Amino acid sequence: MIKIMFVCHGNICRSPMAEFIMKKLVADSGLSDRVSIDSSATSTEELGNPVYPPARSELAKHGIGCGGKFAVQLRKSDYDKYDLFIGMDTANILNMNRIFGSDSDGKIYKLLTFAGRGDDVSDPWYSRDFGKAYSDIDEGCRGLLNYIMEERL
Repeated sequence: MIKIMFVCHGNICRSPMAEFIMKKLVADSGLSDRVSIDSSATSTEELGNPVYPPARSELAKHGIGCGGKFAVQLRKSDYDKYDLFIGMDTANILNMNRIFGSDSDGKIYKLLTFAGRGDDVSDPWYSRDFGKAYSDIDEGCRGLLNYIMEERL
């Protein structure tokens, strides 16, 4: 079982979008029994809050539900529980390294590297462009799925 943790600042927009996009891609590929997917926040600002309504609406436009998801915080102890930690932007990567103390096993990646890009998934909380965030996250998740199928399964 490969365990993936998507990470963003508050766990109400980008990382839950990635969690549920990836869950759908994995299910559509028949790999749900081989890949486990979660998401979390590097901050405490939104803990316990549901997925932000515009993010939930964007997912729904693509036939993806996210009911029952509430923001949780990434913990140092998560490092040993997951195989991959996928951040949405450079700040997420820095904060994951701070929380974990290091990335001694090379588990931390930025999502869009799996799409052959080095840029960040812009935060729709600020940009208000949930469609662009969805598109970028979907592209990154498709690349991540290919990576998992070629390198990890």
